[in-house]
Amino acid sequence: MKKILYHGSENIIEKPQWGKGALTNDYGRGFYCTENKELAMEWACAKNTNGYANQYELDMRGLLVLNLNSPEYNILNWLALLADHRTYWEKSSISEQAKKYLKENFLPDIKKYDIIIGYRADDSYFSFAQDFVANAISLRQLDNAMHLGRLGEQVVLKSWEAFERIKFIDSVPASKEEYFAKKMMRDKEARRDYRRSKEQLADMNDIYMLDIMREGIKNGDQRLQ
Repeated sequence: MKKILYHGSENIIEKPQWGKGALTNDYGRGFYCTENKELAMEWACAKNTNGYANQYELDMRGLLVLNLNSPEYNILNWLALLADHRTYWEKSSISEQAKKYLKENFLPDIKKYDIIIGYRADDSYFSFAQDFVANAISLRQLDNAMHLGRLGEQVVLKSWEAFERIKFIDSVPASKEEYFAKKMMRDKEARRDYRRSKEQLADMNDIYMLDIMREGIKNGDQRLQ
């Protein structure tokens, strides 16, 4: 099976290099792509500069894929990966304990996988995650928040084998005047809708991060469905 992917960048990247990239990205070092060309155009202009949506063809045959949005995983598995890789979090005793609990009980072993598919923690979505870890919103509110602002999936190449299977096709220029504005508007809409959702009365049956830690909730618990 072949998949068309896009990578937003300030540069044209004809040959992605394995072993490059920041360890502090969402899922660690890798090549971060999307199947959505428009999102790649926005990501290319994220720093208010012109950029490119680099287009690739990826041969998926034989590659091991970890899809965090598949039924066997839940949003806490995604959060555990963020806690393991992202360095900036609001500092509080609850947040630190929560990150430790997430990593000990929900962190997937990603070493054997060639590809990871999951949410991209843009600024607004990372702030939603921080609110949950700080016990400010419930698991239900976090799950709802992750569907605000037309959030897209990212497809991340992790292994040398995956990098050997990707083929550059083309690069499409992205204008900062158009796509930085689109990115900021999407982020603004997500934050506005999130504020509105927080104003709604909490459900007494909602689960918070403190509940998860106190009750020893782990993967497979029906309350996480």
